[in-house]
Amino acid sequence: MRRRPGQPEAGASVETTPKAAPEAILQIKVWLKEISPMIWRRVLVPASFTLHELHGVIQVAMGWEGIHLFQFCLRAGHYGSWELAASPPDVTLAALGLRKGTRFGYEYDLNTLWQHEIRIEDCLIPRVGGHSYPLCTAGSGACPPEDCGGPGVFMEHRVELQSRDDYHDLAMVAGIISDVVRESELGILDRDATRRRLQQALVRSRARERAWGKPFSRRVVNTLLQQGEHQVLMRQQM
Repeated sequence: MRRRPGQPEAGASVETTPKAAPEAILQIKVWLKEISPMIWRRVLVPASFTLHELHGVIQVAMGWEGIHLFQFCLRAGHYGSWELAASPPDVTLAALGLRKGTRFGYEYDLNTLWQHEIRIEDCLIPRVGGHSYPLCTAGSGACPPEDCGGPGVFMEHRVELQSRDDYHDLAMVAGIISDVVRESELGILDRDATRRRLQQALVRSRARERAWGKPFSRRVVNTLLQQGEHQVLMRQQM
C-alpha cells in the first residue's frame, strides 16, 4: 500500500508524540535549497542524537564527504564548527524541544554555501525489536559534486552540458550507426577516426555524469549508516 503524505514511515510505531521525547524517533526531511528538481532525503533518527550526530547522518544521506565546515541555524542560535564561532553541536534533538512541523536550516561549505532546509515531519515511538537507527527511508536526486561552485554554478553547468554535448554526441553516434547499416560494414567501428570519436564521446559522457553528481541509492546510504560512516564524517570538520 502506498504511504500517504504525513503517514509514519515503516519501522516505527503508528503512535506519535507531539514533542521529541528522548526515546522518540524523529522522521526528518532534508532538502537542498535553490536546486531544481528538488534533491531531498527522508531519515529516521533517535531524538537522543545530538546535532553533531545529525550532521553526520545528513552528510551520508545526501552524499556529501564531510570536508567542509557546517552549522545548524535553529531559532536565534547557530550550532556547528568552532571556526564559525558557533555553539557546540553537542545538544540533543530532544533537549531542543523539537516538535512536529519544526523547521530549521543546515549550512555546509560556507565558501559556496549549500543551504539545506530541515523539517521535523513526525515524532514516533519505536517498535520493540524494530529497525536500528539512523535509517534512510526515501529520497531523490543526485548529490552535487564537492567544490563545484555552489547551487548557481551547479545548475548552470548541468544545463550547459546537457544542451551542448548531449545532442552533439547522440548525433555523432547515430551517424556512425547509420554508416554501418548503410554500408553493411562493421569494420567502420575499427577505424582509428571512428574509435577516436567514440572515445571522446565516452570521456564527455563521464564528465556529464560527474557534473550531475553522486546518484542516490537508499540501499547504499543505509549500508553506510549501519557501518557507522556518519560517526566518521561527523568528526572530520569541527
